Amino acid sequence: MKSVKQETVLLTTSGDVVVARQKVRQWAMEMKFTLVDQTKLVTAASELARNALDHGKGGQMVIEHVENSIRNGLKLVFEDRGPGIPDIEAALRDGFTTAGGMGLGLGGSKRLVNDFQIESEPGKGTRITVVRWK
Repeated sequence: MKSVKQETVLLTTSGDVVVARQKVRQWAMEMKFTLVDQTKLVTAASELARNALDHGKGGQMVIEHVENSIRNGLKLVFEDRGPGIPDIEAALRDGFTTAGGMGLGLGGSKRLVNDFQIESEPGKGTRITVVRWK
């Protein structure tokens, strides 16, 4: 996978989550994703950015236009230095929540993208990488 261009958005306030959503929509539109795919990307980005802020005590999102030999995609990497996720499998299960919400965030985000990877180490933070291919 080759990077064509990238941009970083810091996630330190609720306003930054709004900026992250706007940037993802802008990039998806520029790359000519369908409206449905734009909505899926923005929804996943919103959830993952909010998680980085609320659970990870802030972090960053890197937006990247990537391509491989046959297709283009939008890659989003969310990183935080929060407490980490002790049980990733449980966290991905619908209904699992640590904050009293509906528990659809991580699993729902995974269903909205084509590639989903999560790395987390308790006490060191979490890194979630997602790609939506065109």
